[in-house]
Amino acid sequence: MVDFTLTDEQKNLRDLAHDFAEKEIRPVAWEYDKDGTWPQDIIDKAHDVGLMNTHVPEEYGGPGLSHLDGTIIEEELAWGCSGIQTSLGANGLASAPVTIAGSDEVKREFFGELVESPKLASFCLTEPGAGSDVSGMRTKAVRKGDKYVLNGSKCFITNGQYADWFTVYAKTDMDAGHRGISAFLVRRDDTVVIDKKEDKMGQRASNTATVTFNDTEVDAKYMLGEENRGFKVAMQTLDFTRPGVAAMAVGIGRAAFEFACDYSKERVQFGVPIAMHQAIQFMIADMGTKLHAARLMTWNAATLLDQGNRNTLESSHAKRFAADSAMEITTDAVQIYGGYGFIKEYPVEKLMRDAKIMQLYEGTSQIQRLVIARETLLPRRAEAPTATAA
Repeated sequence: MVDFTLTDEQKNLRDLAHDFAEKEIRPVAWEYDKDGTWPQDIIDKAHDVGLMNTHVPEEYGGPGLSHLDGTIIEEELAWGCSGIQTSLGANGLASAPVTIAGSDEVKREFFGELVESPKLASFCLTEPGAGSDVSGMRTKAVRKGDKYVLNGSKCFITNGQYADWFTVYAKTDMDAGHRGISAFLVRRDDTVVIDKKEDKMGQRASNTATVTFNDTEVDAKYMLGEENRGFKVAMQTLDFTRPGVAAMAVGIGRAAFEFACDYSKERVQFGVPIAMHQAIQFMIADMGTKLHAARLMTWNAATLLDQGNRNTLESSHAKRFAADSAMEITTDAVQIYGGYGFIKEYPVEKLMRDAKIMQLYEGTSQIQRLVIARETLLPRRAEAPTATAA
């Protein structure tokens, strides 16, 4: 039986997240965007009410919510402001590799810290010369006794300026391409330097920075999985987290859709509200269809994970379609507002700027198409995501 009817508990989670977004995020979202302000006060409040670190298992002190639960929360918070939600949700991306490949000891140590206080973690994969082509990374890790020494720079790192620890991917075999990548948990110390805070077009309430590691020592026990098997951990991580990115795109699109619907009923042209014109009605209808389909794709991808199934194809479908749809919906919302949509005094131009990044991070829309084509043309046997790297 296929049933996406939410349970009472999930409805309560949705209401909690929506109430938080409506009361704590929405009223200040446009001011945070204008100034590029760091939302520490909102992070503290979200941690207090349990809207962060939702996937941390109960045995490590977390709520142990499902992936579907997480997407429900992420949509609502992104409806409030996707930049602030990115700040709140980045711990999920950084800690997913710990779930996948960390030892019990490491999980207790790092998950425990996230649960106890509003600490932040960052996922460090992208480099100036290695974006979609992960195998081109130049950050290296050299074994010295019972430690590894890391050197290199990572760019576009969410929460990089404020993170207490980092999940870092580095080459342990410089000549082996993606087969020479390993994953490490790196604590912040004096050898970790924040080189640059990016001034972004959208999602300006999130922090994006360049992080450089200068002879940074990491205990060998903080390697996630086996040496030279970090690429697999990274790919499994993205299967875990792409439904959440898709949910954020749905939240952005939904916000723009609601603003456009309300405005179309208020704005009068040719003697009637523009909502009475068929051209506007068709735009609204298409926006609603895209939102509905994107949400169902997102929930399907998350539910497969909750069932213990491999979701590579479905997560790429969801992420690609939801991201592209968010861009289309926000663009149409600006169009419905007409000239006012281009003015910062009105809300939809921010949403259009926010939507663009959804087509870029955690795999561009073009990379999602490559994954979809590969999975479609060369299908693999379904397999469950593993708790440890094989």
